[in-house]
Amino acid sequence: MLTPYNGLVRVRVGGLLVRKGAILLAAHRGLLPNGATFWSPPGGGWAFGESLKQALVREFQEETGLAVRVGRQLHLHEFRRDALQALEIFFEVTAEDDTATPRLGHDPEHSPDNQLLSELAWLTPRQLLALPPAHVHPILRGLLSTDDVFVPQVLLST
Repeated sequence: MLTPYNGLVRVRVGGLLVRKGAILLAAHRGLLPNGATFWSPPGGGWAFGESLKQALVREFQEETGLAVRVGRQLHLHEFRRDALQALEIFFEVTAEDDTATPRLGHDPEHSPDNQLLSELAWLTPRQLLALPPAHVHPILRGLLSTDDVFVPQVLLST
């Protein structure tokens, strides 16, 4: 599933949307062994010709069906594992319509039967703490409150 990304450096954008004490997250398959789910903020690849914020608006629409406004940049995360490498930039986002319900979208880079996204869910910090750390994106590990997500972090590999 991840073969198209092997040997490439990707720049990814992600959005942190908080509502009623929970964070909107996307479940990804194919990243962990034994079909385990990996929870990460919605987002994806930055395409040539787009600004980072335009890319995030597009990715959020594709993955969640939500129109969002992109706010401040919060986190920078360097990901390296085996043949995969990415620089991830996370932003605060707000929904254009606070009452809109997210719906699981798709990733146009993958065929319908080979999608990485499997679910969307609003998860609280308590729910995230109950998951194995490897199943939660590093920027979300150890959160005690949704306020913690707004404290900027730079996580670089050593």
